[in-house]
Amino acid sequence: MKKFLLFFLFVSLFVGANAQTDPFINEINYFKKQDSLHFPPKKAILFIGSSTFTKWKDVQDYFPGHTIINRGFGGSSLPNVIQHANDIIFPYQPKQIIIYCGENDFTGGDNITASIVTERVKQLIDLIRTKYPRVPIAYISIKPSPSRLKYQAKMVEANGMIAEMVKKMRRVTFINTYNSMFNADGTLMQDIFLSDNLHMNAKGYAIWQKIIAPYLK
Repeated sequence: MKKFLLFFLFVSLFVGANAQTDPFINEINYFKKQDSLHFPPKKAILFIGSSTFTKWKDVQDYFPGHTIINRGFGGSSLPNVIQHANDIIFPYQPKQIIIYCGENDFTGGDNITASIVTERVKQLIDLIRTKYPRVPIAYISIKPSPSRLKYQAKMVEANGMIAEMVKKMRRVTFINTYNSMFNADGTLMQDIFLSDNLHMNAKGYAIWQKIIAPYLK
C-alpha cells in the first residue's frame, strides 16, 4: 500500500508539472484520445490555431461539402502551435491547412510587434512545408474584437505584412475576414461577438463562412 501511495504521488506530481509547463496539455491529449477512437480521414481540410477555431464547434456544419478536422486550442499563440505541430498537424494527411493564429501573440507583452508576429507566421509555414511541401495553406487575417482595441493598430499592421509576405510564397493564400467585421460607418460590429467581447457568435462565424468558403479546396 505504501509503494502504491508513493507511485500515485509521483504520477500526480508528474501530471501537475506537465500541466504547469504546458497549459494546453489537456486539450492536446483530448485530440490524441479522439484520434485513437476515430482517426480522421485523409485529404480532409485541417483547421489549426487558437480559440476562434476552438469555439467554432459546429464548423463542419458551415462547410458541409468538405471534411473538416478542427485542431484549434484555446488561448494558443503561434509558438504554441509550432510547439505542438507533431500533435495537431503532422499526424494527418490533409489536402489543405487553414490557420487562424496570431491574435493572442499580441497579449504576450508590449514588446510583441507586427514584425515579430509576421516572422512567427513564417516559421509556422516553413515548418509545415518540411512535411507538406505542396499542400495549400491559407492564413486568415487577425480579427478585431471590442476587448482588444488597444492592439488594433498592431493587428492591422501585421495583417498587411503577412498578406504581403505570403504573396511571395507558393500555394499560400491570405484570407481577409477583417474588413467584413465592420459596419458601413467604420465602427466594429458589436452583435457578432459573445458576451466576452472577444470570441464570435454564430452571426460572426456566418460572415467568416461566406468569405472562407471560396478558398476551400
